[in-house]
Amino acid sequence: MRTHPCYLILAVLILASLLVGPAFAADDTKQPNLVIFVADDMAWNDCGAYGHKSIRTPNIDALAAEGMRFDAAFLTTSSCSPCRCSVLTGRWPHNTGAEQLHWPLPKNRVMVSKLLHDAGYWTLAAGKWHLGNAVTGQFDKIVGLNKDAWIASLRDRPKDKPFFAWLAFSDPHRGYQKNTIPTADAVVPPFLPDVPETRRDLAMYYDEIGRLDGVVGRVMAELRRQGIENETFVLFFSDNGRPFPRCKTTVYDSGIKTPLIVRFPGRVKPGTANASLISTVDIAPTLLELAGAPPSKTFQGKSFAGLLSGDTDKKTRNYIYAEHNWHDYSAFERAVRSERYKYIRNFYPQFAGTPPADAVRSPTYIAMRRLRDAGELPPEQMGCFIKPRPEEELYDLKKDPYELKNLATDPAYNAVLGKMRGVLTAWREDTHDIVPKIRAVDEFHRELGTRLKGIKFNRTQRAETLAEER
Repeated sequence: MRTHPCYLILAVLILASLLVGPAFAADDTKQPNLVIFVADDMAWNDCGAYGHKSIRTPNIDALAAEGMRFDAAFLTTSSCSPCRCSVLTGRWPHNTGAEQLHWPLPKNRVMVSKLLHDAGYWTLAAGKWHLGNAVTGQFDKIVGLNKDAWIASLRDRPKDKPFFAWLAFSDPHRGYQKNTIPTADAVVPPFLPDVPETRRDLAMYYDEIGRLDGVVGRVMAELRRQGIENETFVLFFSDNGRPFPRCKTTVYDSGIKTPLIVRFPGRVKPGTANASLISTVDIAPTLLELAGAPPSKTFQGKSFAGLLSGDTDKKTRNYIYAEHNWHDYSAFERAVRSERYKYIRNFYPQFAGTPPADAVRSPTYIAMRRLRDAGELPPEQMGCFIKPRPEEELYDLKKDPYELKNLATDPAYNAVLGKMRGVLTAWREDTHDIVPKIRAVDEFHRELGTRLKGIKFNRTQRAETLAEER
């Protein structure tokens, strides 16, 4: 009996697929290069990959088109240096010893760079450092903000081993330099006033993101030039929300939700999106797993490497946690978020939710003060000024994605409130999170953003005191 030619072709295709495997199956035996891009003060949805129509980000968008976009990725804190310390150590900010702005990492804190070095990697930190002097020895090479030095370091690296590159931007951090985007194209969220000052402020911020995107393109071009683009795991995220009122330093989604994009040819199917909850405390464990290194006992995060295949059954979290500690002003807030609900506990309700000092000095905040004084600022934009604040906040994110309606006193949500409160309490107990006995004082004026005179803030002594209390 003769076999039909179509069946012969089908048999060949099946055999080929068995021998070669799926187009996006990786060679797990080879250690990939690891490149991490860290934006400075960029909101999760302020790029084309997440749907923004006005900001030009072709290179970030290309990472998403060629990789996986995570739609529910969250920071442990919306404060730059504490966030970066948390990511690199794989620990919650209050467990790093560097949870407050500009506190240096203690020498005994182990960063993922050291563990990768021990696993055979050459390691590079480029750009904004923000980690303190005690841990500089945990990278093989450190260079500053000069982007030519970034490219040169990647070009001149040892070629006989894989590399880990931590590329930390200073954009789109304030202050802003120019504006080439029409103010009419600004997208004003409902918690900010839609006035000319806000639109100009946002347009200038957009420009900074465009400049950042250009550097992403330069780095990717260098990887292509070296022929290693397909051997490299690339991850892009931001260290906190945009530097505007009710964003940066808050535990609202506008502060802690981050863009997080992974490009990993052979492992990640291009053009995919993942809705699973992940936290940036999970990045370090993920990097170790991808490098084939044993997990670290010092890490508190969970690897999300299993999600890279697109298998949503491999999700690692039901909740993410976030904190706000001192950042220019007295603060102590904690939050837990599920896929649908957010619970916030304000431990210093006597203080308003003042944004960081650079945002207080911004045109947007100045306009908000003017409107407030004229009685023209609506309730949903008054959060930066109201005091005392409620000790508890609860939001239904499905119905209220901007977190404008606090449901903590709504009897219909008593069961949800109780559950979320219990989940947060359990996490705080498990991680030995305590309210400091000595409150850190404000260093800046809450209305003007100017530095207060006569305030001495000994960061080293404060860190040692907190460590003893824990």
